[in-house]
Amino acid sequence: MRDFHAPGRSPVYALNAMAATSMPQATLAAVEIMKAGGNALDAAIAAAAVLGVVEPQSTGIGGDCFCLYMPAGSGRVVAINGSGRTPAGLSLDALAARGEAGYEATSPHAVTVPGAVSAWEKLSKAYGRMSWDALLRPAIDHAEKGYVVAPRVAADWHRDVAKLKSGGSDLFLKEGAAPKAGSVMRNPALASTLRAIARDGAKAFYTGPIAADMVAVLRAKGGFHTEEDFAAGLDAAEFVEPISARFADHDVFECPPNGSGIVALMLMGIMDGYAPSDDPLDPLRMHRHLEAARLVYRDRDAFLADPAHVDVPVRQLLDTSYLSGLRDLISDEHALRTLPAAGSPHKDTVYIAVVDADGNVCSFINSIFQSFGSGIVSDRTGVVLHNRGFSFSLQRGHPNQLAPNKRPMHTIIPAIATRQGRPRFAFGVMGGHFQPMGQSWTLANILQYGLDPQAALDLPRVFPLMGRVEVERGVSPEARAFLRDRGHELVEVEVPHGGGQIIEIDAANGVLIGGSDPRKDGCALGY
Repeated sequence: MRDFHAPGRSPVYALNAMAATSMPQATLAAVEIMKAGGNALDAAIAAAAVLGVVEPQSTGIGGDCFCLYMPAGSGRVVAINGSGRTPAGLSLDALAARGEAGYEATSPHAVTVPGAVSAWEKLSKAYGRMSWDALLRPAIDHAEKGYVVAPRVAADWHRDVAKLKSGGSDLFLKEGAAPKAGSVMRNPALASTLRAIARDGAKAFYTGPIAADMVAVLRAKGGFHTEEDFAAGLDAAEFVEPISARFADHDVFECPPNGSGIVALMLMGIMDGYAPSDDPLDPLRMHRHLEAARLVYRDRDAFLADPAHVDVPVRQLLDTSYLSGLRDLISDEHALRTLPAAGSPHKDTVYIAVVDADGNVCSFINSIFQSFGSGIVSDRTGVVLHNRGFSFSLQRGHPNQLAPNKRPMHTIIPAIATRQGRPRFAFGVMGGHFQPMGQSWTLANILQYGLDPQAALDLPRVFPLMGRVEVERGVSPEARAFLRDRGHELVEVEVPHGGGQIIEIDAANGVLIGGSDPRKDGCALGY
């Protein structure tokens, strides 16, 4: 690999199995599950449950889940869509009848019925080895006995005090303030909820007193949710056919819409047509990637929606001639001032990567969307409710229009890359809308620029958002000047973009190579 020394740690190497997550407690739980006889899928569920306790601003059982799983020796990738749906009573007409023209990210209307627990159960029944009691035990212990608040978690927490206060709960505050790094927090109510799920399965979450309390909290704030909506959520998760595309002599697999994996594949398809330079921080590379992102995110906003409600033109959007047409729109001399019409070629989340000793590969994402989700907390259950429904369009006739029993456009996208039918990478980059940009940027860092998984994650990032380009501090003055000269308006971000995890399967040498994003508190571990 290229001798590139980004500031940060070395990649992690192991012979047998490996896990990479955004918190050490979760990575350790995943490794211990595998050492106890569990497989990669078991380890991912255990890690996700722990993350829902120790990184509560990013994830939890009150959110959604997407997963790709590649059983050892099968040559096939399995996908599950664990995103939840809107209440049956929620629609634009229902809002209009109340005199509501829209809603904020902290509204109960932004809370779709969480799909994560449904996905965990279906995955576990289909591919897991261990009992739910064993898988949830580490999370229960952290919630009950306490966990130490990590620095990045503390920083995020501090920014969300107002949101938590507006939600009406002090469960995640200490005397009205966010806990500091190094302090100990507990969530005994969540421990009790997890214990009920461990004992009775997903039905304990979607029916009975736990569901009733979540519904009562939402309805007290004006939500349309009913216990029947939550009961229907028990079967919300479904196995789906993954989508894939070629990039740098690899096949990259993603979950299909309503997820945004197609956006990452489109970005890779455009960038695959450019010959890489010798410098992964080449400003021309940044410019091209930014322009490609502007074009494919435009298509995302126009077309991506729940395929159970509308036809999403997946084949057209991934067509190589279409992507070549998009590439032809990009000028190396200046940024596009006006984007052509969509579809015309003239035109807080956590990620977990696990590979076990048998060769099973799991790429797993669990999310409550924005930091602390909706800010609405069910105190009796300890559950933070996500705000994924804030991704709906309120424009009538739009494919992603808010409607009853509908899934919104989704940002969380686990990925697996294979070569000649064998798994090569389990990877993902968290960060809301940044994820397709982050995935394509990071995988290109490895496959086109020769960086190892850790250096690929360490590399500074850029992202086009709301008409401007957000740049991290590590982007050089020379690169910034180059981008400004081409018409990009730059703004330096206070909070770094995303947080990824990568495990590379080096079959030739019989080793695993892991990287964990320095923008988070986590790590990769193997044995």
